[in-house]
Amino acid sequence: MRHLKWFLFGACFSGCLIAIVQTVDAVEPMTIQQTIRRQLSNVELSQVFSGETQGQVQEWQSSFGANLQKLLGSTEPPKRWETVVENGKRFDDHIRYQITLKAEGAPALPLYLLIPSNGNLKPKAAIVAVHGHGPYGHHTVAGRDDLPGVAAAITKANYDYGRQFVRRGYVVAVPCMIPFGDRVDAQKYSSDPCAVSLVRLLALGKLPIAENVRDLRWAVSFLQSRSEVDAKLIGCAGLSYGGRMTMLVTAVDKRIKVAAVSGALNLMQERLSQRYSCGAQIIPGLLQYGDYSEIGGLIAPRPCIWQMGSEDALVVKNGWDTKFKQRLQRVYKAAGVSANLHFDHFQGGHRWNGDISFKVFDAILQK
Repeated sequence: MRHLKWFLFGACFSGCLIAIVQTVDAVEPMTIQQTIRRQLSNVELSQVFSGETQGQVQEWQSSFGANLQKLLGSTEPPKRWETVVENGKRFDDHIRYQITLKAEGAPALPLYLLIPSNGNLKPKAAIVAVHGHGPYGHHTVAGRDDLPGVAAAITKANYDYGRQFVRRGYVVAVPCMIPFGDRVDAQKYSSDPCAVSLVRLLALGKLPIAENVRDLRWAVSFLQSRSEVDAKLIGCAGLSYGGRMTMLVTAVDKRIKVAAVSGALNLMQERLSQRYSCGAQIIPGLLQYGDYSEIGGLIAPRPCIWQMGSEDALVVKNGWDTKFKQRLQRVYKAAGVSANLHFDHFQGGHRWNGDISFKVFDAILQK
């Protein structure tokens, strides 16, 4: 009998062990990248706005905005700088200056200044026009179709919106972002200058995205210093990475009265868990608190236009874009300014579309 019991026990144990081994074998272990992506997909954002009143909006913006500023570090622009005019060219409807701003403690900032030549000497509204990814940097947005490759890029993405704004009577600053155009040595950065710049700046305790926020704020200060500009009437607009930076600098800098964000209605959570996001867009630690949608919510109550092309492959339409829009709508509704939130759904791809943006900008800045 004793031998029978041990036999039965052994058979049972062996059967269970085999079942366990078979179960373990049936579940294929996740790779480290799959594990990270799952963590990103499931991360809980602690500061998504859930209030319903204007007071709650203000309280939330103060709290989330403070956390965002801590993550970015200082984005204060220089107070004093030297303006070096490299060259200038007159056209029928505007003058284009190629300028470098130089200040102690900050890298030199190349930018274009576009001024209407309509004979009206009254101070005008001004725009900071921000470029996106690509080898040409700010040359596209300023309309430099005389440079190799730029004309094709302009045609493809309707990319010369800086020139389009100046032709509507605005003074326009078109700064060059890190690490694009004149601010990257492509031969030394291999195939991904954004990743290289992120690593190098992290070693210094800095971020490419924060450096660019500082430079965009510097561009705002530069415009306000110009006699051609009404310092109280500043807008900002950009496509792709330029849209992302337009969103961020407008959230941080209240001097900007209206913004147009094109081709950037996507979340960091989606970008990192489903696809890839370049180093120039990364804010380490952001997902502890919120996402790009929460940064967009800091723009309220100021007007903002969000442009989305029907064929834009960079804006994912499987629910992530809806989540982004709903979060923005909740903030603007609670602030009592739903009419200041505009969504421009247009037919087309990843490109600038000014149909709604120009009308809103003109109504606010040129009334």
